[in-house]
Amino acid sequence: MSAEQKLKDLGLALPTLAAPMANYVRFKKVGDLVFLSGQGPRNADGSIPNGKVGKEFTTEQAYEFAKNTGLGLLAAMKEAAGSLDKVEVIKLLGMVNAVPEYGDQPKVINGCSDLLVAVLGDNGRHARSAVGMGSLPGNMPVEIEAIIRVLP
Repeated sequence: MSAEQKLKDLGLALPTLAAPMANYVRFKKVGDLVFLSGQGPRNADGSIPNGKVGKEFTTEQAYEFAKNTGLGLLAAMKEAAGSLDKVEVIKLLGMVNAVPEYGDQPKVINGCSDLLVAVLGDNGRHARSAVGMGSLPGNMPVEIEAIIRVLP
């Protein structure tokens, strides 16, 4: 089953990608590797949620933000590779805007990781870092960047 069909079966759709917010590109290709710029979650109206995990948001809410961010990353992957069926995820860096004592960053970033595996199967399995940050742009709760390989 294609990755696009798996998305449909999950009741999900890829979002329209927003233009970069500063002087950078969505992704950069180097050989068969693609480095995707960091993305954060978007509300249905295109706005960015803002607040800290452990204060304004729970771990469960932040998991959903990471899943939402994963959909944006999948959209960028499709743009970069031409098809999600040609994507292998190599590495994620997940950043969580959290209160200093918060320690469940891996549980939050699982929202993105779980989505990638559900949609891409074994090609969605990846190395990963999940770290806490004192702040993120626009006070967004989550930002995730990725490195992928485009398969022949």
